[in-house]
Order: sequence, then structure tokens, then C-alpha cells
Amino acid sequence: MSEQFILAFDQSTSTTKALLFDQRGALRGRSDVPHRQIINDQGWVEHDAEQIIKNLFSAAKTLLETTAVDRSSIKAVAISNQRETAVAWNRNSGKALYHAIVWQCGRAKDICVALEKDKEEIHRRTGLHLSPYFSAAKFAWMLQNVKTVKDAAQSGELVLSTMDSYVLYHLSKEKTVRSEYSNASRTQLMNITDLSWDKYVSSLFGIPPESLPELCDSNALFGHTNLDGLLPGEVPIHAMLGDSQGALYAQGCHHKGMTKATYGTGSSIMMNIGEKQVLCEDLVTSLAWGIDGKVTYVLEGNINYSGATISYLVEDLQLISSAKEAGILAKQAKDIEGLYMVPAFSGLGAPYWDPGARAVIVGLDRRCKKAELVKAAEESIAYQIADIVFLMHKHSKQDITSLRVDGGPTNDTFLMQAQSDIIGCEVRVAALEELSGQGPALIAAKAVGILEQVQLPAKALYQPMMSDTERAKRYEGWKKAVSKALSS
Repeated sequence: MSEQFILAFDQSTSTTKALLFDQRGALRGRSDVPHRQIINDQGWVEHDAEQIIKNLFSAAKTLLETTAVDRSSIKAVAISNQRETAVAWNRNSGKALYHAIVWQCGRAKDICVALEKDKEEIHRRTGLHLSPYFSAAKFAWMLQNVKTVKDAAQSGELVLSTMDSYVLYHLSKEKTVRSEYSNASRTQLMNITDLSWDKYVSSLFGIPPESLPELCDSNALFGHTNLDGLLPGEVPIHAMLGDSQGALYAQGCHHKGMTKATYGTGSSIMMNIGEKQVLCEDLVTSLAWGIDGKVTYVLEGNINYSGATISYLVEDLQLISSAKEAGILAKQAKDIEGLYMVPAFSGLGAPYWDPGARAVIVGLDRRCKKAELVKAAEESIAYQIADIVFLMHKHSKQDITSLRVDGGPTNDTFLMQAQSDIIGCEVRVAALEELSGQGPALIAAKAVGILEQVQLPAKALYQPMMSDTERAKRYEGWKKAVSKALSS
């Protein structure tokens, strides 16, 4: 059989990637186009959604021009995307009505404060704790503050969605307005029991239900595309997933209890909990995916600042010239007992849910130089992920013997060893970095009948080298440091 391919788009927080996967899931080509990070004096974070669409087609064009592949051998398109990022757009023209509000942005905090009395009911229905991190409050903010969005709502032309729907609309010849369960479950508007938009919760946020996309399975036929003439004929768009769920699928975490962490700008830690949801006060419950009418649930914790913590050292403090230096320098640092950095630059997500938290460094003394600060920053990523992993074990009653990890920061050997030491279990690094895009590509390949045997090799394995006593002592110090960052 001649080779056949899936073209996957991974629309992430910093870049839009076009990725070419063969029928065995191997990455055969890649093109990345970064987009602007629009940050104002108040710390609000936005993206130009229309720039992202231009970048989408630019990345596809470059990929196809630089990859020696017969374009007629591309059999489907798949989409993964940054989650929670909220975009308001016109369903007739596809024009964005305002910059997309990025998942990191906490501008809608006051909207959540006003709904404090309803937080338990919102959690019961959506699986998510009331927070400006999720899309619903961002949608509400735009409806309250942006005239073009208000006008579109009144005329019935408004779509409020995550980036999957916006990308799909611009790719599909049908101009499809759809989303799927993994993304929808992160908006704080989806009822995770009924698998539908929750009208009661929508009304609390002032969201018109008719502005929300149609919901369907993650492996649905979403439409068709020829990529604006880049392909010789139309191919189906046959899979969409939020980026973290895409990585979960690609990591092979298809069975209950399997757990992964994706390291990026922020981090997502997910545990597959099977066909039945589990609600808990510390973590959130989301949908992993819906495939052929059957859904899988996850426990999840999200961290706002993981790779972004190292970016802060590079871009703002200028302590190091690139993220690649961080692990090298951290290995040279003195071990200063009690030195911790808590990177609450935009509040703290799970399990603290404190948007008012502020970053702190504790335990600073004259021994602390550049290397020691970098080491504390690196370790803060591992501690935040440990917070989530320990709670997943507690609530699921599932032993976690291996944490499957992916993302650019997994190349940092200091960070990965620190992660294994702090959680006390094996850390398995995926051989492929681009798992967010690979997950929906595998689903699409299966949907169009070209998927062959997939191998999931590990690039590296890390085993804990720290004693249980030392681990407990250091983790207790971390929790005390976090208490100093919290707003109350």
C-alpha cells in the first residue's frame, strides 16, 4: 500500500503548527508560525484571531512546499487547539469581533466573584470550579464590555467559542459552526452529565445559548476542506481535540488510571477515570473525548505558569538567554534548604483556585545567585505538578506508577529528574514532542480507515533518587511557601 497521510493543525498558545503524520502516526513534516502575544499594562493577554487564521494557511503552505509528499495522499485533516481561549465572531462572515482572550487572562475575575453564591451548582453541573480561567467568564466579559459583540448578539449573528470552532469554520467549505466534548467541557458551560450546553449555567453568565456551537463527538465528520486550493481535492475534517486531551490520547492513556502531564506555557495534568465522572473539590472533571457515541472522563489540574516561568527568567529578568540554559544552570546551583519560588504571576489554578495569589520567593539569602534562582524556578514547575498528581491519587484511589510526559520542557534533564524525585514515581518522556497534534491525527486516521500499528516509544525514563523522608520534608516546605503567595 502506498503511503497515506493526515495533516493536523495544532493551534497552540504561542504558535500555529501544520503537522504531517503517516498512517503509523509518525511525524513526517512540520511547519510553525508564531503569533503575537498582546499583553497590556493590566496584564490582560490576547491573540489576534484573524492573524492566527492567516498563519494556519501559511503553515500549511510551507509544510506542503517543503515536504516531498504527493498531496493527493493526504486523506484527512485533524485539529488540536489551545483550550479555554475565548473568541467572539460573526457566524455569517467568520470575522472576529474582538481579540481572542487567552486562557491565561484573569480580567473576568469580578464576574466570577459576583457568581460566588452559585459556585457549587456550577461545579456540580460542569465539573469545573468557578474561575476566570475558563471560557464562560471571558465570554461574559466580552458581552458586557465590547459593543461589536453586544450588537452581534442582538442580531443573532454571534458565535462564542473556543479556538477549535473558529479554526474549523475557516477551514471547512461548509463553514461549520461546531465544537466537540473535550473543548466544550472546558468552557464552564457544558453539562458533563447531559453532554449538552447547560442553559441554567449559561443564564448565570448571561450567555445566549444560540451563540454556542453545535456539540458532537470528537471523531465526527466536521466538514471538508481543500485548504484554500492547497490540496487537489476536498478531504474530510475528521477529528478535533483540545491540545491536552490530544496529548493524552497520543500518550496511549486510553485506560482508567493512566496519567500524563503536558509541559508547555502552562501545564495540564490529566488522569483517565473511565466512563464515570468523579467530582472533587480540589481538581476539575472534564471530558477526555467522545468517540462513536461513547465518552471518557478525566480528572485534571492546570498550572498557569510552567514553561512560562522560565520565559519570565529569559524575557523579563534576563537572567538567562534561552530556556535551554535553565536546566544546565540549575545543575550547578547550591542546594539552599528552604528556597522556593511560587510563580503565581496570574494567580494560582488547581488545586488552590486563587486568582488573587501573587508570586513570591521565600528563603532568599546571600548564597542565592543566578543559578540558585533558576533552580528554584525549575523546581516550582515540578512541585506544582506534584500538587496535582498527589490529589489525583487521593481522589481516584488509583496508584500512579508512571507519569507520561510531553512538551518542549521535557528535554530539560534537570527538570525531569526533579519531577521524578518529587512525585516518587517513574517519569516516562514521549519520543515525540508534538503529541497534541498527533492525538487527533490518530483519531482521524482511524476514522478514514488508514491507521496501522502505532508504536509509542519512550525517549527517556527517569526513576526517583530521593528518599521518602527528604521528599516529604521538601514538599512540606513547598506548601508553606505557597501559603505565603495566597491572597487569604
